[in-house]
Amino acid sequence: MWDEAFPSFLIGLREGLEAGLIVSILVATLVRAGQKGRLPQVWTGVAAAVALSLSFGAVLTFTAANLSGHAQEAFGGVLSLIAVGFVTAMVFWMRRSARTLSADLKEKVQASLTMGAGALVLTSFLAVAREGLETSLFLWTNARTAGESTGPLLGAAVGLLLSVGLCWGLYRRALKMNLTKFFTITGAGLIVVAAGVLGYGLRDLQESGLVGGGSTYAFDLSGHLDASSWYATLVQGTLNLTVTMTVLQVVGYIAYLSIVMTLFIEGVRGGKAAPAAAPAAAPAEAETEAGKAEQPVRTGRPRWVLPTAAIAVPVVVAGAVIAVSDGKQDSSATVAVSEKECGKGFGSPQPGQQVFQMHNTGDKVSEVYLVNPGSGAVYGEIEGLAPGTTRALTATIGSGDYAWRCVPTGGTAVTSATVHVTGGAEVKAVKPVSEDDLKAPLDSYKDYVNKGLATLMTQTQKVQADVRAGDLATAKADWLTAHLQYASLGAAYGTFADLDKKIDGRADGYADKAQDPGFTGFLRLEYGLWHGQSAADLTPVADELAQNVAKLVHDFPTQDFDPGDLPLRAHEILENTLQFELTGDTDMGSGTNLATTQANLAGTQELLTLLQPLLDERDPQVLVRVNADMKRVGDLVAAARTADGWTPLDKLPADSRRRLNGATGQLLEDLSPVPAMLEIRKAA
Repeated sequence: MWDEAFPSFLIGLREGLEAGLIVSILVATLVRAGQKGRLPQVWTGVAAAVALSLSFGAVLTFTAANLSGHAQEAFGGVLSLIAVGFVTAMVFWMRRSARTLSADLKEKVQASLTMGAGALVLTSFLAVAREGLETSLFLWTNARTAGESTGPLLGAAVGLLLSVGLCWGLYRRALKMNLTKFFTITGAGLIVVAAGVLGYGLRDLQESGLVGGGSTYAFDLSGHLDASSWYATLVQGTLNLTVTMTVLQVVGYIAYLSIVMTLFIEGVRGGKAAPAAAPAAAPAEAETEAGKAEQPVRTGRPRWVLPTAAIAVPVVVAGAVIAVSDGKQDSSATVAVSEKECGKGFGSPQPGQQVFQMHNTGDKVSEVYLVNPGSGAVYGEIEGLAPGTTRALTATIGSGDYAWRCVPTGGTAVTSATVHVTGGAEVKAVKPVSEDDLKAPLDSYKDYVNKGLATLMTQTQKVQADVRAGDLATAKADWLTAHLQYASLGAAYGTFADLDKKIDGRADGYADKAQDPGFTGFLRLEYGLWHGQSAADLTPVADELAQNVAKLVHDFPTQDFDPGDLPLRAHEILENTLQFELTGDTDMGSGTNLATTQANLAGTQELLTLLQPLLDERDPQVLVRVNADMKRVGDLVAAARTADGWTPLDKLPADSRRRLNGATGQLLEDLSPVPAMLEIRKAA
């Protein structure tokens, strides 16, 4: 839990100490001025600020809970960006203002003493409310990022309690502390945390559809790192770095961290020479002034009216907002997920959109589905719910039967008791897919790949013969034919294992790039053919390519092809196309990336044709949209082919390239539901 608690502990400690220093300065100033009788006005302002902050957090929580899934992502993403802005401003403000904070507040208190009680209440309220609102917003964001509230709230509570103790010690002069160094260290830590929150917020906006690029990944380490391992969880909890991140997330993270941290460090270096101000008056000074006659506080109203109003108003307003937004929905139902308690807490939901807080009470990572127990149709799901954590599941409830299906990793799948709902409209659910459903498409695709590989072997042997004969002009033409044949088999790459990198791997990671001996296959041969290398130099490259293709032809029939990979590849083929082909990353000199893009489209179309019966059975409109997108992208690609051959990507007009990238991005968005629709779900 520490990984989820640490960012909140840091914000609670720092914001709590800031607010505590402000309060201690206000109190010390009044004591020195002989105005102890007006201390209740300070505490009234502080209490009102706390009430406002807690009410603000409640409004955020209940408002988000009643939004649709996409709206929740957009709401969370926008507030994450706002939280980052607030925290950044706070870090720089405290670095700049710490040395003059005491003098500024004393001046405001002295001015308030000549006015009524409301002025002093307002002074303390404004001084504390900013920290309180920032804390509420950042804690809400952290809790949403973590997927549960226990860890973040516990971390914040520990940080706030520690800050109270530090402030008391500083006020009583029982503790000496270099506040400049403290705010410097915690400021740097919060900048790192804020960079992670920024990345998470950008991902939320991408998933909501407000920002594009959600399928353009900078890296995907899910195949190499276990996202549920302790080290991955620790890094994700503290730094918000995940095993899979989009380009926008990475760019935003690095840009924010490099710019803000540089400005912060430069500011710290520039201010080292200035002395730090004392946070509060010394007890001796307070005692010297305590003998002065205190001026009575005169008021024409009972003393309890102002404190009560100051605290009650934000609470009442927050309650009204929550009541309006909550409507008739049961938006906070907590449902247990485990082998022993699956579905516990699931009562009789009202028709309409519901948000269920799914809490894993077991000791295993679990998947959980809201299903129709008769047909197995799925209304909502969560994967990878860790023990002791809680995540929200949003689903629309209509007339019919509902039950929870809990599927713990390495455990026994359990289905809860059925709940019958009446009075609602019919709700569309996702019909589950089994391995048997995918068997026929998989067998057909294996036949397609086997035939394609046989053709590929003949074509690569032709290229090999061209190179051996020294006919490099013919080798170029035959190279393109063979490479496009290989590109059309994209959905099978995951089963080719290491042979894929040997046959068509990029030069990334090699010390000498294209000249490195480890760089082999089609792209290495392309580099040599279009960079003037001799037939003698290229003969070993062509020989190795032909040998690896022959080995693949031999090995493929015995290799394991996961049925679940089939719908996943429908999206990934063109995702790789956008990432590598349409950026020019794989152009080794031939300028034929658009030809490869066309081959990838053909491979995707072949796969979608085989999956069409399953897709049409679940949502016929998916392929209608996808096929329209495929035609649009295909037409844009075909327009780049002239009588002289393919137009190199860097020679394509900027406007045409933008249209092509945009059309491919839209195609990926419309393809994105396919893996979820055809995901193999475990049955009880």
